[in-house]
Amino acid sequence: MPLLTHKQSAVCPRCGLQLTVYHHNASQRIIAMAITSLIFLIASLPFKFLSFSASGQYQSIDMLGSLWILVEKDYALLALVQVTAVLILPAFVLIGLLYLLVPLSLGLRPKKARLVIKTLFMLLPWTMAEIFLIGVLVSLIKIISMADIGLGLSFYAYLLFTVSMTLTLLYVDKYQLNLLFDDEIQEEHRPINPNHSIQTTWALLFTSVLLYIPANILPIMHTNVLGTEQPSTILGGIVLLWKMGSYPIAIIIFIASLFVPAAKIIILFWLNYSVQARHQHASSERIFWYRVTEFVGRWSMIDVFVVAILVSLIQLGNIMNILPGHAALAFCGMVVCTMLAAMSFDSRLIWYQPENLKVGEKTV
Repeated sequence: MPLLTHKQSAVCPRCGLQLTVYHHNASQRIIAMAITSLIFLIASLPFKFLSFSASGQYQSIDMLGSLWILVEKDYALLALVQVTAVLILPAFVLIGLLYLLVPLSLGLRPKKARLVIKTLFMLLPWTMAEIFLIGVLVSLIKIISMADIGLGLSFYAYLLFTVSMTLTLLYVDKYQLNLLFDDEIQEEHRPINPNHSIQTTWALLFTSVLLYIPANILPIMHTNVLGTEQPSTILGGIVLLWKMGSYPIAIIIFIASLFVPAAKIIILFWLNYSVQARHQHASSERIFWYRVTEFVGRWSMIDVFVVAILVSLIQLGNIMNILPGHAALAFCGMVVCTMLAAMSFDSRLIWYQPENLKVGEKTV
């Protein structure tokens, strides 16, 4: 890899992937933005996040209190997913970056630096602060016609945290981070095991299909108004938003919750079959669609966060309350399985086509 100048990037000549990009003073920028992000994240915890009032009843939640409501409603797993994706993992990533770069700026070398870098990039796809924030906005649009909605200090703090963390990650580059701790990076030659990659991906894809069915058939939440229960499916929620005139939000939910999961499963089925059958055509197209599935898959979690917010916020006794449906957990499991399927798929198999390679052989 040649030395790069400011904002210069290195691109793979075969598949067009950006391998690295160099930013001058990137370490200092990451440190400054990571500290800012952590301050806003901490500030988002103690204050009121959202408030909801209807028919003389008032309900407000904070970030941690909303998790406790989910636990009380016997949806501890949903609470665990939320706290991990929107609080714990983002904080861990930011602290990890500071652990690496602050000592380095003082002339010290942190221990296990390469392991920390590897762990951080494994966890990055599971940090979903920006997706949670979009889910909050969708939740507000769904209920704004039924009640008065208030935004607390914690909401604005979390908004600023999301913006700050996004800016932090713009300067985070795996190759450049490794280069800070080694003058020359040795290439990693991971063994190619077609049988393991293909079979693992098939298993996760079939599990995703099984979960996709109940996720769309069963109610994702139950709305109880004056003792009358109204179950709502994902498609039903999209239709309701469309009838309310919230066309952009309805389109976003349709794309994120119905179209993207189905398209991702179909594309991964095609990719996995193509490498198992050892197809040697359309390699550039296949790697393009693989990267698309990697990028968009996590955004399907919007609906899960919408349900979590609505359940936490709307608990007004017999007047109105919302409970999660079984589809929420099925949908969450489906999204996780499709993400794992994309991660288990070894994209090198698209290009690696030795004549004597058979499924089941382990080749280095």
